[in-house]
Amino acid sequence: QVQLVESGGGLVQAGGSLRLSCAVSERTISNYAMGWFRQAPGKEREFVAAISRSAESTNYLDSVKGRFTISRDNAKNTAYLQMNSLKPEDTALYYCAASLRGSYPYTTDARYDYWGRGTQVTVSS
Repeated sequence: QVQLVESGGGLVQAGGSLRLSCAVSERTISNYAMGWFRQAPGKEREFVAAISRSAESTNYLDSVKGRFTISRDNAKNTAYLQMNSLKPEDTALYYCAASLRGSYPYTTDARYDYWGRGTQVTVSS
């Protein structure tokens, strides 16, 4: 069973930055497209960013474009989400996910096969 473990969340002031990491237990992380999703209290989970297996393609939620950057280091079995210029509306539990269904950076959670437990990001105003 593939395990994903997120880290790097925390409390930050508006305008600040955080870098989330997602460590994957599987040695061949290059087999997976990777994604980040988030869920705020009382809201549905939403797509944030995704990256293809070889990092040649990415997708982003419109509201995070230009502020967030997804990346991956297949040699370290880790995916990242660099979050800059954070806003209070970015407050949520952030999940990483891995997809075996092809290389495309999918934007829908139904395309992902494995999920982490999440890391909390709280942005104060």
